[in-house]
Amino acid sequence: MLNNIGLPGLLLIAVVVLVLFGRGKISSLMGEVGKGITAFKRGVTDGTEEIEKEHADTARDVTPEESKDKV
Repeated sequence: MLNNIGLPGLLLIAVVVLVLFGRGKISSLMGEVGKGITAFKRGVTDGTEEIEKEHADTARDVTPEESKDKV
C-alpha cells in the first residue's frame, strides 16, 4: 500500500504537515527528537562500557575459589 508513495507524495505530505503544525512547532519537535536520539546513544554507550568493565573484572580475577575463601 505505501510502496507507491514516491517523491511527489512525500513532498505533499511534508507540505500538509508544515501547514497544519507550522514551522516553529516542527522545529521544536525535531529538536526534541534529536535530544532523544542523543540520550539513547549515550545510554547504549554507557551500557556497553559497563558490560565491558564487568567482563574485564571477571577476566582479571583468576584465583581459585578455595584461595578466595582463605583470604
